[in-house]
Amino acid sequence: MVTIFQLDSLNPLLKLQPVEPNLTNPPLCPVPTDQQPLMEYQNLRESWFFDWGFRPLKSYFIRMIGVCCLGCTISAPVAAASFSPGKHPIHFLFATVAGFGIITLLLWIRLYLGWRYVGNRLNQETIFYEESGWYDGQNWQKSPLMLSQDRLVFQYQVQPLLHRLHLTIGVMVLVMSLGYGLWFVIPKNL
Repeated sequence: MVTIFQLDSLNPLLKLQPVEPNLTNPPLCPVPTDQQPLMEYQNLRESWFFDWGFRPLKSYFIRMIGVCCLGCTISAPVAAASFSPGKHPIHFLFATVAGFGIITLLLWIRLYLGWRYVGNRLNQETIFYEESGWYDGQNWQKSPLMLSQDRLVFQYQVQPLLHRLHLTIGVMVLVMSLGYGLWFVIPKNL
């Protein structure tokens, strides 16, 4: 049995009063199914790229290393065109690392922004949705049951993921900043 609590507006102490939810005939949700935050969460969770954040830590880092290797195959030829590996191996190495670092960082920022968008929609009290196209958007107030369900999913699923991605991006930015700082310290004749 589910019990929902509602504020008693007649009571000056604003006590919570139990209210029986109407589960047999819930309020109609006009939001199309594919635009409901819980469905957006589920679709993102099942997608190939966005499920990376939910992987165990070992698998998470293996995917990150895979992206770095892919970025290295893209950035190494560009770095070789700028700095001859035979004449300037240090500059070539730093340029390659900077190239795949930027590629990896951009992908992880995309991962973070996608989950942040869904997290915001799960956490909001109202849902903006499009009825038939971009020109006729509407707002719909979530029911208390839907709001509590969405906020639980946000708190226990999306928020820890956002924290992990935030830390990962922070470490990447810190390492890249140190690398770029070393770039200016290295003598030009190496």
